[in-house]
Order: sequence, then C-alpha cells, then structure tokens
Amino acid sequence: MTDPDSTVCPATPRLVGRDADLAFIHSFFGNTEVHGAALLLSGEAGVGKSAVLDAVAAGAVRNGVRVLRAAGVQFEADISYAGLNQLLVPLFDELDVLDNPHRDALRVAVGIGGGPAPDRLLTSTAVLLLLRLTAAETPLLLVVDDLPWLDRATNAVLGFVARRLVGSRIGFLAASRAGSDSFFEAGGLTEHRLAPLDDAASAELLALAHPDVSPAVRRRIAAEARGNPLALVELPVALSAEQRATLAAVPTVLPLTERLQAMFASRVAGLPERSRELLLIAALDGTGELATIEAAAAGRAAIDDLAPAERSRLVTVSADNRRLSFRHPLIGSAVVELATASERRRTHQALAAVLGGQLERRAWHLGEAALGPDATVAALLEEAARRRLRRGDALGAVTALTRAAGLSPTAADASRRLAEAAYVGVDSSGELEDASRLLAGARLAHPGTGRQSLHAAAASAFLLINRDGDIDTAYRLLVGAIESGDHGYDASDEALVEALHLMVLLCWYGGEPALWQPLLTFVDRLTPEPPELLWVIVRTFADPARTGPSALPRLKELIATVGDDPTRVIRVGTASVFADRLGDFRFATRRLVEQGRAGTSPVRRHLGALMHLGLDYFHLGRWDDAAELAAEGLALCTDHDYRFFAWYFQYVRAAVAAARGDAETAAALTEEIVRWATPRGVHGARFFACHARALAAVGSGDFETAYRHARALSPPGTVAPYVPIAMWGTMDLVEAALRTGREQEAAAHAAAMRASAMAELSPRLELLVVACEALTTPGEESVALFERALALPGPERWPFDAARVRLFHGERLRRLRATTEAREQLSLAMDAFQRLGAKPWVTRAAAELRASGMSAPASARPGPVTLTAQELQIATLAATGLTNKQIAERLFLSHRTIGTHLYQIYPKLGISSRAALRDALSGLDLDREE
Repeated sequence: MTDPDSTVCPATPRLVGRDADLAFIHSFFGNTEVHGAALLLSGEAGVGKSAVLDAVAAGAVRNGVRVLRAAGVQFEADISYAGLNQLLVPLFDELDVLDNPHRDALRVAVGIGGGPAPDRLLTSTAVLLLLRLTAAETPLLLVVDDLPWLDRATNAVLGFVARRLVGSRIGFLAASRAGSDSFFEAGGLTEHRLAPLDDAASAELLALAHPDVSPAVRRRIAAEARGNPLALVELPVALSAEQRATLAAVPTVLPLTERLQAMFASRVAGLPERSRELLLIAALDGTGELATIEAAAAGRAAIDDLAPAERSRLVTVSADNRRLSFRHPLIGSAVVELATASERRRTHQALAAVLGGQLERRAWHLGEAALGPDATVAALLEEAARRRLRRGDALGAVTALTRAAGLSPTAADASRRLAEAAYVGVDSSGELEDASRLLAGARLAHPGTGRQSLHAAAASAFLLINRDGDIDTAYRLLVGAIESGDHGYDASDEALVEALHLMVLLCWYGGEPALWQPLLTFVDRLTPEPPELLWVIVRTFADPARTGPSALPRLKELIATVGDDPTRVIRVGTASVFADRLGDFRFATRRLVEQGRAGTSPVRRHLGALMHLGLDYFHLGRWDDAAELAAEGLALCTDHDYRFFAWYFQYVRAAVAAARGDAETAAALTEEIVRWATPRGVHGARFFACHARALAAVGSGDFETAYRHARALSPPGTVAPYVPIAMWGTMDLVEAALRTGREQEAAAHAAAMRASAMAELSPRLELLVVACEALTTPGEESVALFERALALPGPERWPFDAARVRLFHGERLRRLRATTEAREQLSLAMDAFQRLGAKPWVTRAAAELRASGMSAPASARPGPVTLTAQELQIATLAATGLTNKQIAERLFLSHRTIGTHLYQIYPKLGISSRAALRDALSGLDLDREE
C-alpha cells in the first residue's frame, strides 16, 4: 500500500488516551519496508474501536489515500455478500476494468447483476484484482468495523484479500469485539488490542465530556467504567442534575443509558429468573459475599442458580473465598436496570434484614428501600456517616449524610445534615464545589438553621478563605456562630469541637496574638473538659514557646494511640509540628500520603500529610524528598483548587533553596507567598516567608538583610508570642545581629530564648537555645556551652542545625587558638554541609579550615571570585589595615554598612577574617560586577 509519496497517516484531532495506539497504527501502515498490510483491532465493547477507525480513516483521507468502509450489522448477517456490497459501492462504476468473468461474478455477488451464484474463489479473486487496479492510481485503505457481524460470505472474501496484500498499495484495518465468534479467518494476521483507558485518560475524558459533573462523582464513574470510553461518556447522562452535583446521593449501582443497556443488558435479559434474582442481590449488596447473597435469597433462589450466569461469562464465583464478582461493574448496573422498582426495594429490604449486626450497610439498604421521609432511617444513616468519617471515608460520609437529609421529615434536620455534609466536604474530602452546592442546599432547605448551624458556618469560613483568602471575615463569621450557638459549650457537641479545630487554624493563619483570646476562652468554657486532642493542639501549636511543655506528656500518649483515622493523624501531626515530634509517628503520615496517591484517602488529608512530612524531612536534612513532596502538594492544590494551601509548599521549597544557596529561587518563592498573603491578612504565611528569607540571606552572607527579615519574624529580646515559627528563626537572628555589630540585641535574644520554654520542647530547639547562648558568651565560657549543645541527645538527627553549631564552635575555637579542636569541628561541619548540598555553608567551613592551616577538599574550594566595584574598594582599604570607621569616613558610609560588606566579601574570597584579606586579594584574577 505504501509508496514514497503517500502513506496512511492517522493524524487527526486527538483522541483522549489513544496517542500510543494511533502511533502504532501509523507506524504499522507507514512502514516503507513492507508494501501492503492488514491489521486487526480488538477490544471490549465500548472501548473506542470505532473512534480509532474514524481517526485513522480521516487521517488517511487527508494524506491522499482513498478509504473504503463497511460495518457489520446484525440484521444483515444472513444476507450473503451484504458487507461486500457496502464496501465496494464507491467502485461500482469502475467494475469494467476487470475482465468479463471476474466482472460478472462480482456484479452478481454484490447484487447489481443477474445470474447463478458465483464461485467463492472467483469472487474473491475479482475483489482482489479490482482493489489492486484501483490502488495503482491511488492508495487504498479498507476500514471495516464490527467484523464478526458481517455475513459469512463477505468474511471469507475479506480474509482471502487480507492475506494477499503484500506488495500492493492497499491497507486493511478491521475491528472486532474481543472474544466474539467470527467467520473471518484471522490466522497469520497482526492483531492490536485496544486496552481500556488508564486513570489519567479516564479523568481527562470525563472532564472534557462532562465538566459540570462533580469531581467526586467523576471519580465514582471512573471507578465503575474501568476505562471504558463509552461508559465514561454515557454514565453521567443517566444521573439526575442533583446527583451530578452531589445534592442527592448517587445510587450504589449506577443507572445505564439506552446505549449502555444495549451493550450490557442484552446478555443479562436471557438468564433464568432465579439467576437474575441472585445477580440483583449481588449487585445491590456490592460485597460479593456468597453467605449474604444466600441469606437474602433464602426461599427464592440458591447459589447453584448462578451457573447460567457463569457459563455466559457474566460473573465468576470463587470457591476459595466464597465470593461472587461481576466481570465488569456495568454488568451489575445492567442487572439493576432490568429490575423493577419494587424488585429493587424488596431486595434492599431483604439485605437489611440479614445485616442486622452491620449498621452502615443495614442503614444504607433501609435508606434505599424507603419510599418517603423516615426519621429512624435518617438517624441510622447519620450515625453510619459518622462511622465512615472516623474510618477515613469522607466521601462515603458525605453520601450518607446527603441521603439522610433526603429522608429527614423536618426541614431543620435536612438543613443540618446537608450543612454537615458540606463541612465534611471542605474539611476532609477536598470537593470544594460539591461542598458549596451542599451548603446552598442547606440554606435553601431551612434558611434560619442553615445560617446558624456551626457546620454551615465552618464550611462557609473554609470556602471563604480558599476563594478569597479573607481570614478576617472567615474568623468573624466563625466566632459569631460559636457565640450565638445553642451548644452550651458541651464538649461532646461534635459540631462545636469541629468549629474550634477550624478556629485554631484561622488564628494561626491570621498570625495576630489578639485572635487567640476568644478561642482560649471558648476552650476553657467547654464542659466537663475540653477534648484531649483539642487541648493539646492549643498548647503546642498556638504559643508553644510558653505553653508547649505542659502538654508534652499528653501529646506522647496521643502519638502512641494515633491509629489510622486520617483526621486524627493530621491533627496529632499539627500538635507535633513545633514540638519536633512528627518523626515519632512518621509511619502513619507516610501511610496517608500513600493512600492519597492511591485515591483512597481524602484530598485534604493527603495535603496535610504532605505538609507535615515535608517539614519533617526538611529538618532531617532530606531536602530532595522535602522538595518532591512540596511539588506534589502544589500539584494537588492546583488540581483540586485548594489555592489557600499553596503557600505551605512554596515555603518548603523556599527553605530548601535557601539552605542550598539558591537565593534566586528562594526569593521568587517567598515573594509569591508575601504578595498573596499580605492583602488577605494571612500573616502566618508571611512569617514563614520571613524565615526562609532570613535563612537565604544568612547563607549568602548578607547579614543586614538577614537581620531585617529575622527581626520581622520576632523582635530581638523576645520570642514572639503566638508566632511559633519564630523559634525556628532564633539562631538566624542571633547570628545576623552579631555579624552586624548588634551585640546587645543578640544577647537579649539569646536570653529571651533561655527564658522561654523552647529548650523543654525538643532536643533540636534546646540545641538552638544553648548554641545562641554560646554565640553571645565571650571567651572560654562559650566553648563549654558549645560542647554542652553538641552533647545533647542525637544532634546529628538534625544535620543542618548541628552542622551550623559545629561551624560556630569551630570558628570560636580557632579564635581562641585551639587549632586542633577547631579543625575537628570544622571538618565535621563541612562534611555535613557537603552531604546536604548546603553550598554557602560549605564555603564558610572551607574558609575557616584554611584559616586554621588545613587545606579544604577540592570540592569545597570556591570558583571564580566576583566582587562588585564597591566591595573591591572596601576589601582593598581593609587589607591596608584601615578600621571600619576609617573606611566609612573615606567612602561616606556608616561603619555598620562596611562591616556588612566585609562579611559578604569574606565567603567570596574563601576567608573568614580581615587578616587574610591581603593574601586573598594578591594574585587573584578578580571578576568585577558592574
């Protein structure tokens, strides 16, 4: 079929998920080494065979190939040569190119001539000759769909032709349903199987075909469709508008459209009644447990009645685990679709009767069997929702609450349950648009209750911060709802406790100490006492530098019993962040991340686990892992429209970049955080940006800038209250203050650290406290303090912090002429910095080592030196012996500015003191920055 000027090319508007298949077909027919080819496509019903054939045919036409098409039709399967007639209609006017015997035989075969039935071989040869003669003028592509449904005579001719195309300019492409019987002889021909779409392509096709459908419903449909494109496109059509928007519960078994019924239901309809009875029970039960199916069918059918369904390959029955499974989920849907409404209700009632000990399943079946409002069933569904939520099934909880709302006899109860479903949606499942619709439904059902409900207020506050980032309005809305509620500050009121947990986050996001006082008052008023987890979070997360240590014993107990409830795991993690206890239950956090990736954990909890694990890995020095988790978190924020939480992950990436000396990346990320957070009042995010900025400036030797950012995080002389990340920036502030001649400020901050409860929170924070005391203590006393800091339990668990302390210790030892001891500390520091990839600190450690008379490894030596014109001028004057004050007077600058410039110059030259300036400048080929 192929010649140098013309090939069959499937170039066409993109079919979702079929790029690889189309590329294979193009390669197969476009191979210039083989002229003439036949390819058979196979795949399950609805997998998209016809769409691929259309795409290939359209591409071929655009490339100058003539396409002849036919498609099998069941009602023509008994008419000899009906398919051949369909294929050759465009060539009827060209039959005269054949000799008389072949022309006459072919005319009779396709029904446009008279005479006795022609010989099969003569007809087949005539078709092959006609195609070859036609292709001599223009390449041909024969495209045949539903090959098994073509009549037997046509199949025989096409099989004859397909095996004789080599050397011609004819291509043959046919499609058939996998496993179907056919008269087409495929022996020796190449077959390509069209697989179902993968998860990503399924999600893309659903989003393109049904952008109005809730993401949660899309995921449910994708799970049922198993990559079948027809099912993906058709299943949403059978749902009501309320079901598509999650305002009404989606049926356990999805309904089918007429096209899907035609595809799946026909095989079910022919089964005996008792077989269909068992299949209906199995489809509505959803577990496949034969014991449950037998019990529900007692007196009407027995397991042996499944045999016809097994022979028809509709189900498989495992003797090992006594389970039934449908070969495709939509077969179960077809079974349900064929049943009457009364048959479905009767089956749900039978299942509820045999599931007395399983509240969730029983409640669901009773709900499906209910004909109208039922307070008892609605209450059972509400309790089932709570159980599902504790198990981490947020979407299941939303579904149960939505169904409970639909069965609620009073508008107030319906509104309350819809509001709770909305809150679960925003707090756990990550379906913000669905939650917004549920919240609107709650207000519509009962406007007064919808506004006053704590769940409604909490959901509204969450949606508000994620859309506009308006912390102040969200905070006032929630405080007002708590103050006006009729909960009586009962500690067992779940809506109140959930609202208080959200208020903790709003206070933290706001970053203003004044925001915390109402929350602390609310928590103190809870009777008989606050829930343990809430109490611990308030003390370890709000102002841990003052209140954290008192909660540590109870935090330890919470960690020991963390369990696998996603909400509890994340909240225990929140309580552990500033107490440096995230590593004590890292296994539970990792499990949440893995479940989130597999789609079995709520998105919001997946995000929370990524946040906590990213912070944990940053402090552990696992910076590549931290950056990867941050990238994953940012992608999730984008995919699920969680705009508010992006700053968490930007901070982790900025902190890694700052520690590694990538100042440009750190600056861009922190600028993005500040630009987003400032107008929205999210000062908590701005404080995190300050920490990353200070760290980057310290690393680059710009201590004046570092001091400015560290001071914004926490004024010198106090560990800022209700700004817990201020503890993480304490050493940056003390070092920057010392490097810029602010000894009093540095000493005041070190004293404030000691006076706070920081050192009692964790060994890492105690390391910072003692190290800062050492930095601000002169002479030999500082050495003892450094030794005490590094003798704390496991400092190498925090490699970056420990290496910085070793660098300080080595610098102090060298200045005290303890050269051997200095080299030991500096070498350990430099090794740690090199492993971490902390380039600025590697340079500093290497400079100190050289100053101690020990050469640094080649990998630690600085590259080409680049100084600005002003830096070179200052360095040259300092090398002559002038003091900072004298240089300042000559250059009309402040002596503090001169000191800052010198601290920036030393790392660039690979030195650590003024005394080494002359040697460093002499003989160097300096690049000057203009």
